[in-house]
Amino acid sequence: MTTARLFRSLPAILSAFVLASCSDAGFPTPTAPVEASADHGSDGGSGSSDLTESQTRSGGLELRALWWDREHKGVRVTRTIGPSGGTIFIPETGLTMSFPAGAVVAPISITITADEDYVAYKMDPAGTTFLKDVRVTQSLSKTELGLRPLRTQLFAAYIADDGLNLSGKVPVLELEPTETIFSLLNPLIPQAQVWIIRHFSRYMLASG
Repeated sequence: MTTARLFRSLPAILSAFVLASCSDAGFPTPTAPVEASADHGSDGGSGSSDLTESQTRSGGLELRALWWDREHKGVRVTRTIGPSGGTIFIPETGLTMSFPAGAVVAPISITITADEDYVAYKMDPAGTTFLKDVRVTQSLSKTELGLRPLRTQLFAAYIADDGLNLSGKVPVLELEPTETIFSLLNPLIPQAQVWIIRHFSRYMLASG
């Protein structure tokens, strides 16, 4: 390889190396998401500069759930979150949930269960509501998107918690405020999806 060709290839090589090294490390990555306001739903103020400010009822919308890049059997994490806040991280799927101080008034045991085939989670106790926004960050490196350019818009969707089959088009109850985070090294490559929730219990990451 000539010196000129080597220098032309160097950015692509470095990009692939950095993205690969970050894929299993969890967030934050080189492009950490913008912080969403923890108070926009309770005091009437603004939310994030990038995330939509309010939840949106879907009005009969149907979306396709994203696939994992491999099957995840029995992936479940339980942690107690108290009034001071905390974080739940699932390394197998690349999910991080950040609970701000004041989201709950008393300690609560929260269990997050990943769907085996689809980028979706059951969050318990069902019916739990939060006083402040809970931020969910899903790394896309472990999904069907991998490190490929994004070809369609992504949605964070609240869906029925009744054994609903996630194959094909899935009825959506509510769309959540969400933002796609792209790589600084390649602005066409999505690294993560960030969304905010105020209640449990079943969510999926989807495309149109």
